[in-house]
Amino acid sequence: MENRGEKTSGKGFAEIGQEILFAARNELYLNLPYLDVALCALAFRPGGDVTLSLATDGETLYYDGAWLSDRYLRSRVLTNRAYLHVILHCMLRHLGKKQGKAPELWDLACDAAVESILDELNYACLNEGTVPMKQKFWGECRREMKVLTAEGIYRHLLRRNLPPYELAQLQRVFLVDDHGLWAPEGQQDQKQQSRQDQKWQDLAEKTQTGLETVMSSQGTGGETVLEQVRVANREDVDYRAFLRRFAVPREVMAVDGDAFDYIFYTYGLQLYGNMPLVEPPETKEEKRIEDFVIAVDTSMSTSGALVREFLACTYAILRSTETFTRKVNIRILQCDDQVRADTVIHDLEELKTYMENFQLSGGSATDFRPVFAYVAQLQAQGEFTNLRGLVYFTDGMGIYPQKRPPYDTAFVLLEEPPLSVKMPPWAIRLVLTAPALEKARQETQAAWTDEIDWDELPQL
Repeated sequence: MENRGEKTSGKGFAEIGQEILFAARNELYLNLPYLDVALCALAFRPGGDVTLSLATDGETLYYDGAWLSDRYLRSRVLTNRAYLHVILHCMLRHLGKKQGKAPELWDLACDAAVESILDELNYACLNEGTVPMKQKFWGECRREMKVLTAEGIYRHLLRRNLPPYELAQLQRVFLVDDHGLWAPEGQQDQKQQSRQDQKWQDLAEKTQTGLETVMSSQGTGGETVLEQVRVANREDVDYRAFLRRFAVPREVMAVDGDAFDYIFYTYGLQLYGNMPLVEPPETKEEKRIEDFVIAVDTSMSTSGALVREFLACTYAILRSTETFTRKVNIRILQCDDQVRADTVIHDLEELKTYMENFQLSGGSATDFRPVFAYVAQLQAQGEFTNLRGLVYFTDGMGIYPQKRPPYDTAFVLLEEPPLSVKMPPWAIRLVLTAPALEKARQETQAAWTDEIDWDELPQL
């Protein structure tokens, strides 16, 4: 009886494993041509302390030839899925995002996200059949998110706090590759990690471009890859800077240092002793938010805790002296398929009181049109003097108005909506992840700790 490392039929397991990987790559390329560059981005190498699995560090795919041979004999589909599983980890840049996260939960979240993509790709070469435990877990996740991303699944696992036995069951059903080579914090050169991350980001962007143009119609299931790649390629946004775009120029009582000439001021003091030639201007022009509409989607798909978190963050940002005037005209509307509540905010105290007593109203299907019709009615009644914009907090799934309103409209989403959701071209779409929202809140919390009881608000 031969050992694992000995030659079989003139070939060693290392050589056989390499041929299996080549065969898997070729078959995947024929079915998923939009992944051509990504499929060839890893070099093959046996060993690398890998046993009974595959592993990658983002540059090389390490494999156990005997494990691949056994898997290939059982089903060619298994080796195809394993190969693409590793490639998708790299494309979605799961390796570098592991820092600062609970390793076990992050590994499981990444595996579950990647396997959900593979399960949606309707190709015979990837079809392993239905696995009930996988379907059950994905169903639980989809009740909280539209696109199954590793980040979203990770937050889901943190909230559930599963007992060790249930966690081990999920790990066993989703486990495919070894994540031991994913660089933990401090164990990989920062420049090397940055280069590697940029490499896979470039590959993901090329794939996204291909999917959004001619290649998206060449294969069933390409939409699933595109949804995940879009999320991975999405750039972080600064919600504070975004809100300031709705401000309008106003004169405020303050010294304008930019318009004041200190030369003439000091020259007068030198010449006459105590009489400057010019005085500092008593007013300056700043951009402030006065007329503003915040609409909240209160359909069944929107969480009350998340809405409250969004409003708390928006409140803190508007509270900053650079953005908020003493007297404002802010309308906070709650709407599902009709406007359920309209709250008028005139000053900071009213906004603070509203935040402390906020309650979500509604729970039906989503229709965005009533809000725009209602705002148009308010404008006709003279309720606004200079309305610059409306921010709509929603999941993005609903009926949109066809005509562009006479003000900027931004739809703030906590996750990328499915490709089936078609937003109108005039809509500003801002995908603000829960961690980004939490970051914006923390940055403003330091400045305004006395204005709101932050500990009473829900944590994401």
